[in-house]
Amino acid sequence: MSAQGNAAPVIIKRKKVIKVGGHHGGAWKVAYADFVTAMMAFFLLMWLLNATTEKQRRGLADYFSPTIPISRISSGGEGNFGGDSVFSEDTLVTDGTGASQRHPIDANKARGESGVSVQEAQKMAELQKAFETALKGTNGESMVSRDLARHIITRVTDEGLVVELFDTAEAQLFDAGGAVPSPLLEALAEVIVEVGTLVVNGVSVEGHIAAAPVILKDNPVWDLSTERANAMRLLLKREGLGAGQVHRMTGHADRDPAVRNPMAVRNNRLEVIFLRSGR
Repeated sequence: MSAQGNAAPVIIKRKKVIKVGGHHGGAWKVAYADFVTAMMAFFLLMWLLNATTEKQRRGLADYFSPTIPISRISSGGEGNFGGDSVFSEDTLVTDGTGASQRHPIDANKARGESGVSVQEAQKMAELQKAFETALKGTNGESMVSRDLARHIITRVTDEGLVVELFDTAEAQLFDAGGAVPSPLLEALAEVIVEVGTLVVNGVSVEGHIAAAPVILKDNPVWDLSTERANAMRLLLKREGLGAGQVHRMTGHADRDPAVRNPMAVRNNRLEVIFLRSGR
């Protein structure tokens, strides 16, 4: 009994282990890899935007677009349309800027970037050449033709062939301040009608007037430009222009000067425009 009382007590010490955190199965590594990949793609996109041209970027956008089957700047190649573009008359029906073969009229035919068919452009070029030939005096009237050539220029625009007749300091198309045609304008009208019989295009007549040197209470430039345009219309009709060939007649007053000085004599002019088809 005494031996048991002198025995040292047995002490059992339990150590508590607390686990903090853990590797979570490595999910953070996947998230970090996705983030790095996204940043790499972003900086690659920024580099491409800076290193490519507008035409190349448009081609890339069309390639990844699900609504356009081929690139509008490509020729098709050996793809879906066998070398044809979606803007050809023989490919798709009319839809937006496309063309159609169901109703192939001038209003919906594809005409290219200029909006003008090849046949129409060639017709305007031939008409301009005919005017230049007529003014060279190939029929023995070289002196008269040279005088006429000083008052007439031609140019081809999107609207058609513009035949511009204008005053000079030595000779005018109308009497001063009026709308009575001069012999010079009558001769010019004869040349225009003679060459104009080569085509059946519609004609537009436009009148322009130089600005007055002072501000007038009743400025006559609007009425005068319209009267002169109408006088030219009647003169063309008298010389033999086709009935109903004139589609419109306009007076522009002094609002569209041909030279920088609005009061210059050069601004007194008429424009006879042989319109393109559909204008």
